[in-house]
Amino acid sequence: MWGGRFAEGPAAVMREINASIPFDKRLWRQDIAGSKAHVAMLGAQGIVSPEDAARIADGLDRVAAVYAAEGVPEDLALEDIHMATESRLAEEIGAVAGRLHTARSRNDQVATDFRLWVRDAIDAVDAGLKALQTALVARADAHAATVMPGYTHLQAAQPVTLGHHLLAYYEMVRRDRSRFRDARARLNECPLGAAALAGTGFPIDRRATAAALGFDRPTANSLDSVSDRDFALDYLMAAAQASLHLSRLAEEIVLWASQPFGFVRLPDQWSTGSSIMPQKRNPDAAELVRGHAGRITGCLTALMITMKGLPLAYSKDMQDDKPPVFEAHDLLALSIAAMTGMIETLDFRPERMRAAAEAGFITATDLADRLVRVAGVPFREAHHITGAAVKLAEQQGCALSDLSLEALQAIDPRIDEGVQAALSIDASVAARASEGGTAPERVREAVARARAALEAGA
Repeated sequence: MWGGRFAEGPAAVMREINASIPFDKRLWRQDIAGSKAHVAMLGAQGIVSPEDAARIADGLDRVAAVYAAEGVPEDLALEDIHMATESRLAEEIGAVAGRLHTARSRNDQVATDFRLWVRDAIDAVDAGLKALQTALVARADAHAATVMPGYTHLQAAQPVTLGHHLLAYYEMVRRDRSRFRDARARLNECPLGAAALAGTGFPIDRRATAAALGFDRPTANSLDSVSDRDFALDYLMAAAQASLHLSRLAEEIVLWASQPFGFVRLPDQWSTGSSIMPQKRNPDAAELVRGHAGRITGCLTALMITMKGLPLAYSKDMQDDKPPVFEAHDLLALSIAAMTGMIETLDFRPERMRAAAEAGFITATDLADRLVRVAGVPFREAHHITGAAVKLAEQQGCALSDLSLEALQAIDPRIDEGVQAALSIDASVAARASEGGTAPERVREAVARARAALEAGA
């Protein structure tokens, strides 16, 4: 490629460290697409003849067919997917292949290819996250009235419904999808035509290539065009946040599947056994999703550190931009698919959830609220009265709702005779009907809104 300048070839180690073809071969579809758009523009602008442009486009199609059938060969001497494709194109159509690289550089070529790849990756992730949302909504609908304990500090706090709990993750995923959409909108500018760093003297039409590749517009500054990797960082930031949400849900599944909880039974297809303990049913899929979050976050950190001190414009450090993005994408896609499968097939155990909700004085707040609402007691005073009632129930080894009216009124005579009904688990859940609350009627409304949004493509 640069034999006219160098008298000797690279050392063996230099050849190996310099080559990116082992990983950037994943960009071959985007490289072919970018090259076809570029040569079509060169032909339209009269920079190459229409005949040569047609021959190059036909040759690129033949190269793509070979890659699709046989894969991309890893020739370290050709360094990267761009030179590998150009070399293969020359084998197909001869010396005219050399005209393809007119008015472009590998710098703007790889920036374009990588943006195209990340854009495709975002679309794939969005489809996966939408499938996960659909699964969460379906299970939430089925369990809109299934009572379970809600926790703070992993201590039973107030009763909620399983449907409400699952819809909390729907909301997290909704935000994840919005972050990916924002990232996609920002990246959708085309660097092709920035050339090495300063633009080109050829009369190219950057708007034509941008439109042909589905970009909104060309990038505005040639230096920034070839040195920017914000789009890759945006992708990784969104991926890291999504992986954290998946990890939280995975942790809940691990807890719920454990014997002390027993809220779910893991299906066989999402469990593993033990090599020595035949009774084990291990939540390995959930644990791996949880573990992947650390690796994805590490990928984000790796690229941030790579980019943090680079001067304009392109530096070879930036060749290391793709492995962390590829790794994070693969891990995230696998995690989303696994989590979707688990949510669709988990065997929930409502009776265990209800039993856990009935323990631990979980309706204590309802007693305080009733004192405020019915007797006009200031909340802080009601909180104190309720604490005394909890202490009494603890001493007697019973639930709050099992305390007699006489015992409660001995603590404070303003406690009325309707209090015991209000302290039941179902009454507590039903009472929380404020917007966004856990009452079954609110859960069903939220399910309806979520389904409408999903059907509308949101």
